[in-house]
This record gives sequence, C-alpha cells and structure tokens, in this order.
Amino acid sequence: MNTKTGVGISHHRNPKIAAKEALQKALTDGNITNKPDFVFMFATVGYNQQHLVDTIAQLTDNAPLAGCSGEGVIAQKVADEGNFSVVIMAIKSDEIRFDNALSVGLKESSHNVGESIAKDLKKSVSDDSLGVITFSDGLTFNFNQFLDGLEIGLNGENNLPVFGGTSADNWEMKQTFQYYNDKVVSDGTVAVLMSGSLKMAWAVNHGCVPIGSQRKITKCDGNIIYEIDNQPVLDILKEYLLEDEINNWNSTVVNLSWGFKAPNTLADQYDEYIVRFMPAKDDKTGSITIPTEVVVGTDIWMTRRDQSKISDGLDKIAKSIKSQMHNSKPKMVFNFDCAGRGKMIFREQQKLELLNSLQNKIGNDVPWIGLYTYGEIGPVNKINNFHNYTLVLLALY
Repeated sequence: MNTKTGVGISHHRNPKIAAKEALQKALTDGNITNKPDFVFMFATVGYNQQHLVDTIAQLTDNAPLAGCSGEGVIAQKVADEGNFSVVIMAIKSDEIRFDNALSVGLKESSHNVGESIAKDLKKSVSDDSLGVITFSDGLTFNFNQFLDGLEIGLNGENNLPVFGGTSADNWEMKQTFQYYNDKVVSDGTVAVLMSGSLKMAWAVNHGCVPIGSQRKITKCDGNIIYEIDNQPVLDILKEYLLEDEINNWNSTVVNLSWGFKAPNTLADQYDEYIVRFMPAKDDKTGSITIPTEVVVGTDIWMTRRDQSKISDGLDKIAKSIKSQMHNSKPKMVFNFDCAGRGKMIFREQQKLELLNSLQNKIGNDVPWIGLYTYGEIGPVNKINNFHNYTLVLLALY
C-alpha cells in the first residue's frame, strides 16, 4: 500500500499562473504522474478565486478539491500572509480516501448546513472512516449549530472527530471563500470525510492569557452577546481600548478576545480558558458576535495574546504529536493556525523560526499544508470543539 503526497506553493500575481505553478510543484514533489485522487488548496484573497479553482480543475481533469481562502498560507518553511499566495497539496493513495461535500447558507442556519453536509457524507461513512475536515465561512459560521446539525444528520454516527479552519480575507472582514471542486462560494461549508487504513494524531493549543477581572454575560441570544455586567459590550470594551481603536474593529479583534472558563472535560488537556474571536459588532445595539453560542450567567474574561505562551504551546504540540505517532513519520500534516498568531504579533523572522522549530521536531521533509484562519476546529478529550487564537495540528501517518 502506498501514499504519494506533494505540496507546492506560488506567489505569482496571475491566478492562473499561480495555480498552475503550485499544482505542478505539488505533483512533482509527490512524484504523482497521473490524475491525483484529491487536492487541497488554500489561497489569499488578492486573487480571483474562481480562476484558481478553474485552473486546477482543468489541469487535473476535475479531480475532487476542497479548501478555502486564508489570511495567509503555510507550508514547509513558509508562512506567507501576503495578498498573493496559494498552496496546494496533491494526494494519490490506496491507504486513504477523501469524500467531499458542500452546503451554503450558514448565516440563515448553520444547523441546516451541518445537516446537509451529513446527508451527503453519510453514504460514504464506513467502518474505516477516520474523521472530517471542514472549511467554513469565518464571518457567518455558528459552530454549535453546525455540529448539532452534522451529528443529527449522521444519525448517531457522531463520534467522528472534526477538524478544520474557518476561511479568512486578510483582515478585511468583508467576504471569505470556500472551494469545492470547481466551485467557489461564500457563506458555506466544505467538508471532507477521511477514510482508510492511515492513523491520525492531533494536538490543540492556544496562546492567550486573561487580563482584568471576571465578568458575567447578562444579555445574549445564541452567539450574539448584548450585555456584560448589565452594560452594552461595546461600552465594556472602552475599559480596554481607546475610542478610535473600537471604531477600527479589525485592529480590535486582532489584539483582544473573550475567554470562557473551560469545562473540566477540557481543562486538563487544553487550558483553563476557551478563547473566542469577535468577527462582528453592531453599533446600534452595542453587541458583538462570536462563533459559538452562549447563555446568560456565563462568566467571561478579557484575554490577550502572549508570545511566550504561543512559543511554549508549539513545543507541547510537537511532543504530543510525536508521542501519539510513536515516532512514525507522517504522510501528511494539516496546520490550522489563527490569523491573530501570525504577523500581527510576531516579526517575520520570529514567525518563521517558530514554524521551523515545530516542523523540525515533527519532520522537515513531511508534506505540510495549512492556513491562517478566523477560527480553528479540533477535538479535545475526544470532544469536538471550536477554538480561536489557537493552533490545531493534524498528522496522518
């Protein structure tokens, strides 16, 4: 049995040339001489996104494809957050199968999207199914609703671990993109069911610390928080930010996030706090939106990123992955890292040194693909969870 995997990257500004360059490098890197079984692709939003997927479809004879736009792309020794970066992983294998599905309409009902995805994937679920990788719109995704719909749709076959990242748009916070075969959509989810004889190892770690005192949510609806300590959330933020910083929302969400006390089922393997990004605000109501649901009475803390905690977390991830694999070599690695953990906190050289250190510990010649996201998905203690300001690393071996 054999798995051939190659990764290629391009920074050419012409989307057709960039897609062709990245694909050719991936095929060469993986020694794949005919049609790949599956293609993963991540790109930044300087490109015409449809031209990217059209080019790959044409050059691979419509090989199935999944991916999304990111704030940046990641590969071996590469963490590029420019507007023109595309990375491709091409796979040819008799050890693992990939079945993909698409559904749109997250803003209207993330639950329905999850149920639709499950309906399409259910026919491919088998005894050797390993898990699901998802790519969802980072501006309209409600993880709790989506997961509920996914699990209902699978009719009890809900023990599959779910991984992935939400799509991004270089901090413009306007429109993100999801890729499914030769289609490009927004407000959707693309999911990939993995099945076969390969094994998985994964690890999750965030890099935020709480600041200030404990607070309490006093008014909310689903994933919209209206009041904390009986005050509009935007008024609460004025305790931490200047007025012009609040008005410049993109800058605000990069630097600050909300932390929730982690349940005991997660805390021993994850952290004391679960961190949440704020992709949207409403000036009229003084509210914010987060990617998961909350209830009145929940304790909450303001948190910020911490360089030392991020660095220490990478060491923990490497040790965990190596321990799970018993020193086996990965056949491919998926890297879902938060957009707030890249150039917004580290200088370029620092960022690359941290990535190189992680890759050297796991394998500096392993096919490695990833992106900077607006949200990360990965199980902790076998419980599927949504994360922010976090790295989720998945290795197949």
